[in-house]
Amino acid sequence: MAGIDCVSRTTIVIPMLNEERALPRLAEHLAKLDPQPMEVVAVDGGSTDRSVELAQAQGWRVIETEAGRGRQINAGVEAAAGEYVVVLHADTVPPMHFIAAIEETLADERISLAGFRPILRGPDKTRWGTTLHNWAKTWYAPLLFRPHLFVRGCRLLFGDHAMFFRRAQFLDCGGCDPEAKVMEEADLCIRMTRFGRVKMIADRVETSDRRIAEWGSFKANWIYLKVGFLWGLGAKKRLERYYPDVR
Repeated sequence: MAGIDCVSRTTIVIPMLNEERALPRLAEHLAKLDPQPMEVVAVDGGSTDRSVELAQAQGWRVIETEAGRGRQINAGVEAAAGEYVVVLHADTVPPMHFIAAIEETLADERISLAGFRPILRGPDKTRWGTTLHNWAKTWYAPLLFRPHLFVRGCRLLFGDHAMFFRRAQFLDCGGCDPEAKVMEEADLCIRMTRFGRVKMIADRVETSDRRIAEWGSFKANWIYLKVGFLWGLGAKKRLERYYPDVR
């Protein structure tokens, strides 16, 4: 992409917990990025498998903290050396121009936070129905629950969007709720709107369909809806009990 310096200003932060199965594929894709990121920081929440070993073998910087995505993201951003930070889940793989897309987007000072368009895909099929729902809830969730922010440019993005932002603004707004285990990204989008628009860009990432494969399409979309509506109505504690862990 034109206008992007060859020296990256972006840190990739990967919150992980027992991601031994997903990390080899992610590492393969990160090695192909052009340009490469400034650094990769893997934040481990107490894995009992080979996640830390695999991350270190890739030359990534590994830090350890208590489990919880909000807490892990905060730790990764605080440790990051880059001006820009992207939070990449271990089961999400980016396009080769990942870093260029991030830096081109954040060159626009009117945008405070952005994310990619996720395609949910497994070894056997692409989950087009859930992919469409993921796209739609980026719009309908803030319109329903935070209409005053929607008109200011707020969109709700989630972990599979590979969200990115300026490190300084993240820290200035207080980062993620350290107690959050789900919906920490939605809360962050709300807070980051004070600095500018929250946007989903056209570029795509590919996210594993492992939850849908485990739960089935109907159950998965029901869980996404239920957790989202409970959050929208103000319920923030213990939402993870409705969101079973899948690895």
